[in-house]
Amino acid sequence: MQKTLLTPTETRLIPLSHWDQHHPWPTPAALRFYVFNQETNGFRKFGVVKRIGRRILIDEAAFFRWVDGQPGNTRGGASLN
Repeated sequence: MQKTLLTPTETRLIPLSHWDQHHPWPTPAALRFYVFNQETNGFRKFGVVKRIGRRILIDEAAFFRWVDGQPGNTRGGASLN
């Protein structure tokens, strides 16, 4: 009998305080602002923030989906016509 291996999703959870070790933008201070305002800016809708106790983790893939979904965004090959 062959075992089926479960593969992790294509994302990683980065502690908010370590975000700048992986990406130059946004700064941890800006991320804290986004987390504080997650009800109005869409962070909650996109599932960007994960909390484990007091630790705040940022779902990297969800964050960049959120960036792609922002009005006026031209990332990802959007048409400029």
